[in-house]
Parts: sequence; structure tokens; C-alpha cells
Amino acid sequence: MKIGLLTDALEHIATLDEVVAWCAARELEAVELGVGGYSSSPHAARSELRADRSERERLIGSLARHDIELAALNVSGNPLHPRPEVARQHDLALHEAVQLAAMLDVRRVVAMSGCPGNPGGSGDWPVFAGGAWLPDMEGLWDRQWSQAIAPYWTELSEWAAREAPEVRICLELHPGTSIYNAESFLRLRGVTGPNVCVNLDPSHFWWQGIDPVTTIELVGDRIGFVHGKDTIVHPDRVARHGLLDFRWPTDPNEMPWHFAAVGTSRPASEWADLLAALTAAGYDDVVSIEHEDPRLTPEAGIETSLRGLRDACDQARRQKAGT
Repeated sequence: MKIGLLTDALEHIATLDEVVAWCAARELEAVELGVGGYSSSPHAARSELRADRSERERLIGSLARHDIELAALNVSGNPLHPRPEVARQHDLALHEAVQLAAMLDVRRVVAMSGCPGNPGGSGDWPVFAGGAWLPDMEGLWDRQWSQAIAPYWTELSEWAAREAPEVRICLELHPGTSIYNAESFLRLRGVTGPNVCVNLDPSHFWWQGIDPVTTIELVGDRIGFVHGKDTIVHPDRVARHGLLDFRWPTDPNEMPWHFAAVGTSRPASEWADLLAALTAAGYDDVVSIEHEDPRLTPEAGIETSLRGLRDACDQARRQKAGT
């Protein structure tokens, strides 16, 4: 495994050259660059890179000077948003990110499935169909699936296969988006081509009570990219509030769970088991640190996750060697 970084965490560092130098000083091996969607694209201007070969050569040269790989572009957003102007913006970003990835010889684009609104077409807010707990919620996900999710992703997969056949679109299985666990992803893969894959971020499974190793076994070689991020679940707070907390985001000292740097929640041995499961599934590539620990500065959070992932990699190697 190689350890990389989603550089959006360092958006306060102005230039890509400075970010790459910071990464190289810590012996990070790869970067993932935000280029649209929810990302402010702090280190890679998608339009400029698409339009100007010299800008692409400058980006590639900056990475090459420090022997750092460009592992993925990130364009996570909501191309199914019920507000047409938002949907158009995120859809355009996703299409252009796929094209840009091909121009840069990058094989992965990290994205999200999106979440539509009311199947009737009214309203400005996405409506997440996490479960039909009451009679008047029954059938919501299925209607969203047939009206928005399946048609969009079937068409996008076909377009991407023609436009950029080497690029895989790796969906982060994230609650709040319509494709958020193994079952919903496998349903989606039934209507798309193999260029739609999983970006496996175990933090989103842990807080739901899902075992990420089981998810790895279920989706198998459909994993195209991996994020390194943990979650802390506070049992005493869950006892009061449960896992579904309408206050999110709020003070981490009050939340029943929150994201965490690798090494500050689950032990290295559990991460080593996860890395071993990834290897068994055919993934032996970049684990990209995504810093979202509200207790730590970006630099401290990234360095903590880097130490945690290195410890886990060492344990995984020792386990494989039988020592």
C-alpha cells in the first residue's frame, strides 16, 4: 500500500508546489486533488487545466520533481440535486473531471452518487431515503431509483466508457447520498458498466455499525480507491442521542460520533485487518488520507493519520509474513 493525501485539507496553503513540498517532506507518496463539486479546488483549476496543456505539464512537473504520484481527482458532489442549477454545476464538474483525468493519465475520479429530491419534482432540498420507517415513506428510494438514480448513472457510465475508457469513477458510499452501502452499490452496478467502482472510506461504515471488512468482501474487485479516515463513536452519547443526530455538525464534545484521524480510534491491528482484506480483494494501491477530525488542525490530523496508517501497514506486513 502507498499513503497519499486529499490536499483539500491544506487549502490554506496557497500553491500546489508548496503542498507537494509539504507532502514530500513527510514522505507521502501520492496526492488526490479536488477539482469541483463540493471541493473549492484549492490546488487544481479544472477549467485552466483542461484548456491549457502547459498548465497540465506544470502540474505533472511539480509532482515529478518530488516523486509524488497523482493518484486521483476528486469531484464529490450532488449531480442529482433537485435544484437544476446545482445539478447542472455538479454534473458538468463530474463530466469535465473525467475528461481531465484522461488528459492527465489519471485512472480514478472520486465522486458521489448524489441524492435527488421529492420524486414529484417539487422542492429545493435533497431527500435522503435512508429507510421507510413510516407508511408514507415507503417506496421513496425505489421511485428515486427509477426516476433519477438509475437513468443518470447508466447514461454517465456509458458516456465515460466512450470518452475516457481507462478512467474509473469511484463512488464514496456516504449516507446522505443515495448509494451509501454495499447493497445500494451492487444495485447500481447492475445498471452501469465496470467503470463505476467504490471509493472505500471505512469511517462512513463504522458509525453506521457496518463492518468495512464485510463490505470489502461483498464488493470485491469493484474497489477502485480508498480513503484513510476513522470514526470515534461515544457509547455514552449514543445512549442519549442515538447515531442519527439532527444537530450535526456541532461541537465534537457533544456529538455521539465524529470523524477521527487514523490511530486515534480503532487500533492499528484493526486497520491492519482492513488493509489485508483490501489486498485479498485485489486492491494494493493508494490509501488517501482525508482529514476531517474536528479536534485537530489539518497538519496535525494528517501527520497523526500518516503515523497510524504506517503502523497498520507494518502490522499487515508482519501478519502476512507470519511474524
